[in-house]
Amino acid sequence: MPKRNWLLSLFALTGFWTLMTPVMGQALLPYTPKLNLEQLEQRGLELAEDAVQLVRFQQYELALSRAKLATQLAPTQYQPWFILGTLYLQKEEVDQAIEVLQKALSIAPEEAGIKFTLGNAYFRQGKYKTAARELEQGLVLKPDVPAALFDLGNSYLKLRKTTDAIIVYKKAIAQEKDFWPAVNNIGLIKYEQGDTKSAIEEWRAALTIDSEQAEPKLALAIALYSQGKTEEGLKLGEAALKLDSRYGELQFLEDNLWGTKLLKDAEVFLAAPRIRALLKGLEKTPS
Repeated sequence: MPKRNWLLSLFALTGFWTLMTPVMGQALLPYTPKLNLEQLEQRGLELAEDAVQLVRFQQYELALSRAKLATQLAPTQYQPWFILGTLYLQKEEVDQAIEVLQKALSIAPEEAGIKFTLGNAYFRQGKYKTAARELEQGLVLKPDVPAALFDLGNSYLKLRKTTDAIIVYKKAIAQEKDFWPAVNNIGLIKYEQGDTKSAIEEWRAALTIDSEQAEPKLALAIALYSQGKTEEGLKLGEAALKLDSRYGELQFLEDNLWGTKLLKDAEVFLAAPRIRALLKGLEKTPS
């Protein structure tokens, strides 16, 4: 709704049009507008819906301003708080996101989506036990959400509960057979366990699902290179880094849950002259 119309609507809701000019000499009493709270709340929910639509068009700042206003107009409804918390998380303002999401959860404690988003936020804070707890509780309420299962698997991986991580990754794949990130991460675990053959199988499977994913392509390249399949590894690695040059940074790989063994092998691979030359060229290429 355009700003002008919104103001007119607000005036109408507050009874502005029924306020008469006091008669000369009449005592001027303070006027308390009679707000139609139900209509204001409905408008708040509509603004929250607008915010969701704006997110789809990547208009994050506009979405954020609408979500903030929505929480003021409909403070007892969980949806505006949930959307606002999700937007803060999108902006990497994790502390604010958690505060707002906790508010949403206090209003709707049985809403699984809030718990899933909180779990993701706590994971970003490095609070893996708390993240796992929120995700586990959410999955009790709604057990068939692949993204939540994946986040729980990642939390278990950080907690070194690798058996549990593989179990929930497989549950995610059972729910969504093309969910390549879970397949990829099983490969990460297998590699750290010294089962290179199984890791390679997992990464090939991930690439069968989506051949244009840089992470499994680079992981596979490093595994092959480490086995002495130099040319095949280099070609795959070059293709992976052309897809996403961020994977040429060890810190980025660590942030994506790569373990000690794979990181060590990645360091050797990234130091290869052909790979160094490629990364140097990609740095000079405008994004």
